[in-house]
Amino acid sequence: MNSAQNAPISPKLTPNMGLKHRNTFGFEVCAELAYEITAAEHIPGLMKQIAEQQLPWRVLGGGSNVILPKVLPGATLLMNIPGQEITRSDESATLIAVGAGVNWHEFVTWTIEQQLPGLENLALIPGTVGAAPIQNIGAYGAEVADFIDSIEAFDTAAHAFVTLPKEACHFAYRDSYFKQNPQRFIVTKVAFKIPKAWEPRLQYADLAKQFTDPHSTPSAKDIFTAVCAIRSQKLPDPKVVGNAGSFFQNPIVPDQQYLDLLIKHPNLVSYPDQAGMRKLAAGWLIDQCGFKGQRFGPVGVYQNQALVLVNHGDGTATDILSLAKSIQDKVQEVFGVQLQIEPNIF
Repeated sequence: MNSAQNAPISPKLTPNMGLKHRNTFGFEVCAELAYEITAAEHIPGLMKQIAEQQLPWRVLGGGSNVILPKVLPGATLLMNIPGQEITRSDESATLIAVGAGVNWHEFVTWTIEQQLPGLENLALIPGTVGAAPIQNIGAYGAEVADFIDSIEAFDTAAHAFVTLPKEACHFAYRDSYFKQNPQRFIVTKVAFKIPKAWEPRLQYADLAKQFTDPHSTPSAKDIFTAVCAIRSQKLPDPKVVGNAGSFFQNPIVPDQQYLDLLIKHPNLVSYPDQAGMRKLAAGWLIDQCGFKGQRFGPVGVYQNQALVLVNHGDGTATDILSLAKSIQDKVQEVFGVQLQIEPNIF
């Protein structure tokens, strides 16, 4: 037998790889050792090697929700596992298995083309399928957790592949078991469960405004198109202006704090959350503090959406984090509310 057949599968290695194209802020970043992961089988041998050499490491998907320093020491795993297929369909739901490296928006587009409605509110969110459950991405009243059946991942603690059912993922607002246990799991595949029963989700004002005819019900494709249009108007294209989308989470406060704020700020923008809590619009809070459209050296706040911080060309992670701290301090001073940064800081 050819001994090569028994050799561990090795991913492609590129030393000192520039990653400006792999982070949507467009920061100049250099990865000391960049490994292209195109199959789950690449991971066990590589992680063994990383452990033996005691290298720092991290996984990078589309780079749309990260703040990267100028140099990434050690190993950077570029998650590029492809593929999507319908694995089961019955009268109640369709199950789809998707590789962690698949572009999220391309996957959503594919589901709409396949007449599998459900994910349309999550259209045009940048990033990869594998990163989506870690952050529990959400928009316009929907979260990815609503549609996840299970997740396949490599558990670096057990040095083995595991499949976590939805219940084990501990999904919450922009949170998950994976986010709570950084560096433990490397997501390789996500199984989605798309229900056959479908109703449009139009509770967010921006979306509802697109469909004012009470005698017609918009289709999933209509909502998909509307969400793409709204996001394109509000959010800059990272290919043109570097950004990571929404930079701060919408803070969730107790009803009493919300009512106290409402007395001082009658125009306060908010949304109902779980019982006894209210979600405040972080963009509105930032706008009221005068940051919208302002420039601070090479970085700034986007003129169409105060929730988006932008890199005007030669900004760095240090510049962005300094601006973020100024915004957090001012919002805390004016409203008594602490804003949490949404992107992961490497």
